[in-house]
Amino acid sequence: MEGHTAIPLDLNRNQLEALRILWDESGLKPAEIQARFSWSLNNATLRSVLRVLMRQGYVIRVKRGKAFHYQTVAPRNELLRQTALRMAEVFTNGSQGELVSAIIKHGNLSKGELKRVRKQVKKRT
Repeated sequence: MEGHTAIPLDLNRNQLEALRILWDESGLKPAEIQARFSWSLNNATLRSVLRVLMRQGYVIRVKRGKAFHYQTVAPRNELLRQTALRMAEVFTNGSQGELVSAIIKHGNLSKGELKRVRKQVKKRT
């Protein structure tokens, strides 16, 4: 991510939700983003969230007519990769394998998800 220096774990719940919404559908106006939130969020809070995401380099806004439309510049997979590495650093002393093992052991993965994990392991070995 060009120009981005923040550690992904620095993102709060509202910021992550705004990114999720914009990854699913880019080019939304603030009211459209607000309507897609999984919980109630007032307009002032949303605008603050969007300003922070722009300042951190995750989101840009483009003026179309009289309205601003927001879109991500941070690829979802790259942010996921950075977040996973940071989580491994914080929780498992940098061990990605231990992090994956902990997710498998303590998470509520479905049989389908476990099958996908096995398939990925087979691809890597």
